[in-house]
Amino acid sequence: MRAAHARWRRRRPLRTRLALACTAAVAVVALGISAAAFSVVRYELNHQLDQHLTQQATLVQQQHRDQGPQVVYGECNYLAAPACAQIVPADPTKTANEPYLLPVTPATRQVAARQRPGYFTDITIGGHPARMLTTPMTAAPPGTRQAVQVALRSDSVEEGVRQAGALMAAVAAGGVLLAALLGLTVARTSLAPVTRLTRTAERIAATRDAGLRIDLPPGRREDELTRLADSFNTMLGELEQSVAAQRRLVADASHELRTPLTALRTNAELLSRADRLTDSQRERAAAALRRQLREVTGMVNDLIELARDEEPQPLLEQVALAPLVEHCVDTARGHWPAVAFTLDTLDTLDARDALDASAAERTVAGVPARLARLLSNLLDNAAKFSPPGGTVEVRLTRLELTVRDHGPGIAPEDLPYVFDRFYRASAARALPGSGLGLAMARQIAQAHGATLTAEAAEGGGALFRLRLPA
Repeated sequence: MRAAHARWRRRRPLRTRLALACTAAVAVVALGISAAAFSVVRYELNHQLDQHLTQQATLVQQQHRDQGPQVVYGECNYLAAPACAQIVPADPTKTANEPYLLPVTPATRQVAARQRPGYFTDITIGGHPARMLTTPMTAAPPGTRQAVQVALRSDSVEEGVRQAGALMAAVAAGGVLLAALLGLTVARTSLAPVTRLTRTAERIAATRDAGLRIDLPPGRREDELTRLADSFNTMLGELEQSVAAQRRLVADASHELRTPLTALRTNAELLSRADRLTDSQRERAAAALRRQLREVTGMVNDLIELARDEEPQPLLEQVALAPLVEHCVDTARGHWPAVAFTLDTLDTLDARDALDASAAERTVAGVPARLARLLSNLLDNAAKFSPPGGTVEVRLTRLELTVRDHGPGIAPEDLPYVFDRFYRASAARALPGSGLGLAMARQIAQAHGATLTAEAAEGGGALFRLRLPA
């Protein structure tokens, strides 16, 4: 039984639970208010009846102060009759001439003897409920100890209490029913963004379409649920862009790999018939095969690097930029012997012969191998477009690193696309490369909190500017 109840609770939708919670809260309040109102009404009705009995007892004492024990009024079986009244002495041996109509108990004798205060009690007269007051007779002659008892039928009071109880119960029931309806309405209205979010998520899971969005009504209020829906839409937008970028990457990679793979297959098939080739033909085919393998391996490695958006946190460390730049420049000089590389770590605001200590001591939190790859890609790109005997100028300051070449520069129509994957300008299609180097450089820069931009340099050539994080 408990297990079934627990499963039912788990399967209840959030809207139902919220509506039940609102209904329960309002029901508790409504029942509490109704109970308090019923108690007040009952107290007031009984209090009015007690006040009436007190007035009747005072009137009997004033009118019969000099009389002995007797039944003053005995016709109280009807609602319209006056209050029953009788005078009872403290001495049990003294009685009235006629039988007492109201019950006389030892407590009544004690009140007459001034041994206890007066009191109210509920009795029955002629089969009808009644309320009786027993109080000492203070207006009796000296030495006389008597008590006055007065009683009134309480049918009307009890009927009023019952009617009030029925009315309060009806009000409480109506309040609970109204609370249930309002709770369901409020839950449905408040959770509408969550419902839309759930339906959108279910449609995305069924269709795998990240282009779906949650429809938000115009003029909406900025509350938590709306912010959740906005955040979900933003997440879907980022997911859609990521999926589109991955699809473009796969499509571009398949397109770019088609040519070198075809060349690899051709050379492999050519080498399979090596007995028909001369030694020089075999050597050229083997060299071409090795070169194409290196190109395909490098492209695959670049694609793997591009598929990673962030740097692994355990590999981050404080990297001194000046030694890293010097190492990358020395390596580039070995790869491109026909190009001159100059390195300047001086702050342009200082004298040319004064070393910028802040630039020399500049450190960045990052992965050394990845930062070295970024610098190598920039240097290789600059060297590739430099004419033989040209110069690549590298400058490091406290705030940025610049790499400038003196080649043909970047055409204005190509400038917005130089960092796109596999993009190659018309002037660069005859040069070696896959079009991934600058895309990888920008991704590494963004992963390290830096900004990489390209611009046309004054006097010709291209200038790449790497703005370092503060």
